[in-house]
Amino acid sequence: MLRDDLIVNDSYAKASNHDEEHGRALRKKIYFVTILLSVLTAIEIGMGIFLSTRDSGYWWTFIAITLIKAAYIVLEFMHLGHEKKSFKIYVLLPYLFFIIYIMYFIIYEGFSVNTYQ
Repeated sequence: MLRDDLIVNDSYAKASNHDEEHGRALRKKIYFVTILLSVLTAIEIGMGIFLSTRDSGYWWTFIAITLIKAAYIVLEFMHLGHEKKSFKIYVLLPYLFFIIYIMYFIIYEGFSVNTYQ
């Protein structure tokens, strides 16, 4: 029995139908995703280092950037970006509600802890 990885002919390479232009487009997309996520991460780290932790606008901006980055990761790496809009909403909406639910209780508990001190 022959193994597929030991077959010497070019049948797999010929069947792939990739040309150089398609390869350039894929590499360009990979570079774009890498640079975008790196810049967003650098902004998050810079905000964490240089901004005051008492500023409430800082936290909302940080949370917004984190959610944007998480949504972009889901759309790109889980290949959800190529699906229909209704399916994207169907998948992402429960996560959005869950995040809002968790944030509500974190903020609620944070205020209740401060009132008892």
